[in-house]
Amino acid sequence: MSSVFQTYFELGFRHIFNLQAYDHIVFLLALCAPYVLRDWRRVVALVTSFTVGHSITLALATLGLVQYSPALVETLIPITILLTCLLNLLRAGRANARQTLPRPEPVVLALPNLLAATFGLVHGLGFSSYLRELLGRQSRPVLELFAFNVGVEVGQLVIVAIILLLGILVLRGLGASRRDWVLVVSGAAAGIAAVLLLQ
Repeated sequence: MSSVFQTYFELGFRHIFNLQAYDHIVFLLALCAPYVLRDWRRVVALVTSFTVGHSITLALATLGLVQYSPALVETLIPITILLTCLLNLLRAGRANARQTLPRPEPVVLALPNLLAATFGLVHGLGFSSYLRELLGRQSRPVLELFAFNVGVEVGQLVIVAIILLLGILVLRGLGASRRDWVLVVSGAAAGIAAVLLLQ
């Protein structure tokens, strides 16, 4: 049993770090772009919202309880990235170049979390396509599903930590403004998402 868990844990971890299927990494980059390390509580809330969303659809689709079109999901994933980038760019556009990003009111804070959870539903279907290919005809892969999801989550947390650390290096080391960081990162992520959408 432990070998099965380890195998699927590693598959989940490697899937999130797969540079040939980098759409999930780009989404996390866009999701975390407006935040710095001291905002870690808000980042945890966002990532948790995303996790809840994709865990639901990953489980439902892998267990065969939900049917979906893989082609539609592959189209929707870059759209989630573009919408996340658009939200970042709109918010950054309201800040002066030398100011930090405006702190939203508590009610507004719920919007990014709600969007992250909603977009997580789409990404979970994307994860399930890969997992179902690995599982073949196995009908009730509960342990494999759990291990794969844990692997994805651990990989996701590592990616988020790297993004936040990279932000510190750019903001403190290079003296860039937080607004410029958000504009550049979100613009780059939007560009990648547009290419994915056109493909």
